[in-house]
Amino acid sequence: MAEPLKHLIGPQTTRDTANAVARAWASFDRNRFLAEVLAEIEALELMQRGQCIADALRRHLPEDFAKTATILQDCLPTPEHPGLSGWALLSFNQYIAAHGRGHREVSLNLLKSLTPHFTAEFGIRPFVADEQDKALSIISAWVADPDFHVRRLASEGTRPRLPWAMRLPDLVRDPSPILPILEALLDDGEDYVRRSVANSLNDIAKDHPDLVADFVDRHRQGASKERLWLLKHASRTLVKKGHAKALANFGFEPLDDVAASLEFDTEYIVFPGELDFRVHLRSDSRERRTVLLDYAIHHQKKDGSLSPKVFKGKSVVLQPGETLTVMKRHALRPITTRVYHSGLHRLEILVNGRSVGSADFRLDMPNTTTA
Repeated sequence: MAEPLKHLIGPQTTRDTANAVARAWASFDRNRFLAEVLAEIEALELMQRGQCIADALRRHLPEDFAKTATILQDCLPTPEHPGLSGWALLSFNQYIAAHGRGHREVSLNLLKSLTPHFTAEFGIRPFVADEQDKALSIISAWVADPDFHVRRLASEGTRPRLPWAMRLPDLVRDPSPILPILEALLDDGEDYVRRSVANSLNDIAKDHPDLVADFVDRHRQGASKERLWLLKHASRTLVKKGHAKALANFGFEPLDDVAASLEFDTEYIVFPGELDFRVHLRSDSRERRTVLLDYAIHHQKKDGSLSPKVFKGKSVVLQPGETLTVMKRHALRPITTRVYHSGLHRLEILVNGRSVGSADFRLDMPNTTTA
């Protein structure tokens, strides 16, 4: 059995933190700090454990944030001593995010120093939310930093919809202030940074699909293979949803001269089971056609309505006048993210993002009531 995530922070992390702070500040009451944290940390989950340590630091460090920032800085690794790194620094993120407001420049510089040793993408977000323009003026300079962790922090920490983190509603509404950051990092030498840029653009695409499709179009001409991968990864949500321009950016224009028909092996499936189907593609064109073949399963919900989910199929090339059959098996199995219901479901075929046909099939859930 995998070790619970909460054990990434625990009594040893607490002792390491106490030792590092005691080395950095002689007035630190190490024993009292340990007694307070160790009395409650074992009963807490991961993020609560970090917050427990951060709260204890608040009680035992100076109220003057600038002085405390110097102490925290001295706890980080240097060539002379190893210092704190990894999950031990989650509490530092939480401390700075909670108590560094009003000390924007000091806090952001401290998080910049911290990020090579543990991510600071969560810590910088309150400062962007509170003082977006002023915070971004500092963060924007990080795109030229020699440390790739810092460059990544500039893109990852400003993602409008960063998973597991507070959203940045102003950037969700208008992402234009972070586009210069993303443009500056498009050709970064580190895949770690480029992947972050792609994820940020994909976040933006959920609210501003045309903006991202246009951004990709502007930057794909003459793109290196690394930049092209980034732009494709940034477009993944748009491509999956069949956004016309996003598809056209990568050679999948709407096709009026490709026909498709759908055939099931069976229209009745007992759960768990497989949906086997064939798609027959026929080109009526006099030119070679590149076809992105996807499909959507419209799952029946408890109230009888249908909820579609798109699944990636494959890319095929049709020669002039060619007919091609693509066989596919879709597994219907228990998963944690979906509750299946008995009744009619629908399979829809998508060619270059456009629906070209659909058919219904019945799913039977043994020992359940038909929806």
